[in-house]
Amino acid sequence: MTLTLPSREQTRAEAAPLLRVRDLSVAYGRTPVVHDVSFSIPHGGSLALIGESGSGKSTIARSVLRLLPRATGRASGRVEFAGDEVLGLSEARFRPLRGRRLGFVPQDPSNALNPVRTIGSQAHEAAALSGITDAGAQRDAILDVFARVGLPDPRRVYGSYPHQLSGGMLQRVLIGLAVLPRPELLVADEPTSALDVTIQKRILDLLGDLREELGIGLLLITHDLAIAAERTDEIVVLKDGRVQEAGATREVFAAPTSPYTVQLQADAPALNPDRYRRADERGVDAWTTDTTATRIEVREVSKSFVVDGSERAAVSAVSFRVPPGTTHALVGESGSGKTTTVRLLLGLETPDTGDIVVDGKPATGRTEAELRGIRRHLQLVYQNPFTSLDPTWTVGRIVREPLDQYRVGTRAERLAKVTEALDAVGLSPQLTRRRPDALSGGQRQRVAIARALVLEPDVIVLDEPTSALDVTVQAGVFDVLRRLQRERGLTYLFVSHDLALVRQIADTVSVLKDGRVVEAGRVADVLSHPREQYTRALVDAIPTPDPRSPS
Repeated sequence: MTLTLPSREQTRAEAAPLLRVRDLSVAYGRTPVVHDVSFSIPHGGSLALIGESGSGKSTIARSVLRLLPRATGRASGRVEFAGDEVLGLSEARFRPLRGRRLGFVPQDPSNALNPVRTIGSQAHEAAALSGITDAGAQRDAILDVFARVGLPDPRRVYGSYPHQLSGGMLQRVLIGLAVLPRPELLVADEPTSALDVTIQKRILDLLGDLREELGIGLLLITHDLAIAAERTDEIVVLKDGRVQEAGATREVFAAPTSPYTVQLQADAPALNPDRYRRADERGVDAWTTDTTATRIEVREVSKSFVVDGSERAAVSAVSFRVPPGTTHALVGESGSGKTTTVRLLLGLETPDTGDIVVDGKPATGRTEAELRGIRRHLQLVYQNPFTSLDPTWTVGRIVREPLDQYRVGTRAERLAKVTEALDAVGLSPQLTRRRPDALSGGQRQRVAIARALVLEPDVIVLDEPTSALDVTVQAGVFDVLRRLQRERGLTYLFVSHDLALVRQIADTVSVLKDGRVVEAGRVADVLSHPREQYTRALVDAIPTPDPRSPS
């Protein structure tokens, strides 16, 4: 047997960190956005960059991948990959590294894949980076990696277009394409922020398995301290482009030293389930004892749609009721029937069977004029504040629109109500002349809440109202919602896939699966002692980092 000794270059490369970033600063034009950031990742190691939007996380990742805008982005400092400085390389010399040795999983799979090309045709580009030249061998490698990342029926996925796959499947496709060339480092930019909690767990488990199997280093970008603490070895906390704290995950998680890290930890729902626990929970008792105090009642409601020529049930015999002044949550994976149930409640769809009662008045079988009267007291806050607000309107006009539609009061009275609604959500009246693009994500969602409040409704439906927001901004929005509920006795129907957040803010919950309620009751009972396997799977997907153990 011939023993082959490693070369001096190999030994030096393996001894050095896989990725070393030193004094990295980045500016867009004349605006500095990252200031003197340093960290390193060993071979097979993992590190999380965490912080709010605008903290510089994605900019650092783009700097490592050399994807900064050519016209405006300027980076200085040192970025060393496998012992070689790469920040100063020409694009021609760096391009062979990107995709082959440096893999990338972007945040939004719907924007990362070409919608008019099949998954297979796009996957061959990644397969070519692995050095496989034969088309048949490339196809075999693609199908193998699709199976490895847990995609059911890889052949069907190979021939599908992006719109024919779910968000979780598309994210697995992107991970498969990123690891197909067997890179040494994988950069994952918020890879699970838009996914159901169970799909999120599967994706994060998959990334962990690939690290173990292939020895891949991982640079994870996230705003969720709980995920970072559960899934990575090292943490770098960023705010306004500056490092607030850095070190081993266990140490930072167990004993944070910077006020900003302490705030992030306090705002993570998975780490603080009792943040909004109320001393007065008399309203929750109405779930089982008081049959007269009911703000919303849904009785055996079913709805089917015709899809591809066949009838499919979206919801089947769904029932629940919500006492006044409480929060009821609808939870479940995508396709569980949550959105259809909300549309039926709002009168946007008509149930095939069953009844819906709001404030003792039937909401089904009503005329459009009667439904209009019910909707005045039943308002909706949409999921995404970036798309739910008309970008051409001012904040004042957006909040005033419901008053205009229902012809409430004089012009002066409407303006006063707009000011009152903005003040209720903690926004200055000076913002009335701004347009949505001049507001932060948290401010936009507060505008959406103000619009829902301006008619003084009894019920507000919250459809994933903070899923597009950072945990700190999310906490601020729910601080407002809980205060308004206490002050005005509002009733909330909260739709979410985030069980950690549901555990924080809801009183009662209905768990939906395939259009049916599989479990329901008080949140403390259902989530602490789930009876159904499906509910247990949802609860098990909540990040539960242990500071005493390595990630």
